[in-house]
Amino acid sequence: MLLILGRRLLGAFPVLLALVMVVFVLQKVAPVDPVVALVGEKAPPDVYEAARHQLGLDRPVPVQFFHYLGHAAQGDLGTSTVTRTQVSSDIMKFLPVTLELVFTALVLIALIGFFLGLATARGWRGSGVLRVVMISGASVPVFLACLIAMLVFYRWLDLLPVTGQTSAYDAPAGPTGFLLVDSLLAGRPGLFLDDLQHLILPALCVAIGPAVAVGRVLRSSLEGTLRAEYARTARAKGLSETQVLVRHALRNALGPVLALMGLQLAGMIGNSILVEAIFARPGIGLYISQSIGRGDFNTIAGITLVVGLLYVVANIVVDVLQAAADPRIAM
Repeated sequence: MLLILGRRLLGAFPVLLALVMVVFVLQKVAPVDPVVALVGEKAPPDVYEAARHQLGLDRPVPVQFFHYLGHAAQGDLGTSTVTRTQVSSDIMKFLPVTLELVFTALVLIALIGFFLGLATARGWRGSGVLRVVMISGASVPVFLACLIAMLVFYRWLDLLPVTGQTSAYDAPAGPTGFLLVDSLLAGRPGLFLDDLQHLILPALCVAIGPAVAVGRVLRSSLEGTLRAEYARTARAKGLSETQVLVRHALRNALGPVLALMGLQLAGMIGNSILVEAIFARPGIGLYISQSIGRGDFNTIAGITLVVGLLYVVANIVVDVLQAAADPRIAM
């Protein structure tokens, strides 16, 4: 286990280095002058040159790259030209809201995906209807799922809110930044339930596509493992079909499912940005949409690096979980 973790960590460094290099090059070829964005178009030439020197843009390009790499390694992602504060500080303020959405979506993906996969693989009653639902769910784009969810659960049924993170004006600024956790630490279960109600629809919209994909892969994988030789041997020893499924087939079927969830994570983060903009949640999605509209390339580059880092870390975690589910991978 430790060996595969070490290998994945070593393999992550070239990926992160390449990501920093790509972001740096994009900053150089972008038609946005960071000095003008910082001091304004009507700034005097001496002010412009002073700002250019302060940002290190008068140095050779290789020196600028290593300067940028060193600062990025220390968590310094530059200054936002919109908020006039450090990009890393802004990201630390908005990122927990997005991670809360992604984590909740992951829970829904596991619940919905495993239910769909088990139900259709075992041929439970209504599995034919579930297959139609799976095909339909895979065909619905995220923005349309958001509109349907708003129409059904807010407009028609009036069950769930659709805007913001919470209805409370005195939400605690807790130590974790995750409102679900901080509300419980503050002893406010009402705020926890309110935040959860605001979170269900956005998380469901993020989760529906990946959950259907997980269900389809799990169904296909289970159908293969249930026909394997070890499954037939287990049945011959007198184990029930449920015992065969839980003890043997399910664990051996988890490998492709975990790999798919790792691949789906990048799309989930991208979809969460879109969903946050639609549901007006104060996360990375709302932050980057405002930054794109105002040409704040420092913020766009910083968020790109952070999202890339999250994707690399998530895939390392998936590889470790795969090795735990199937020890042959760690060999």
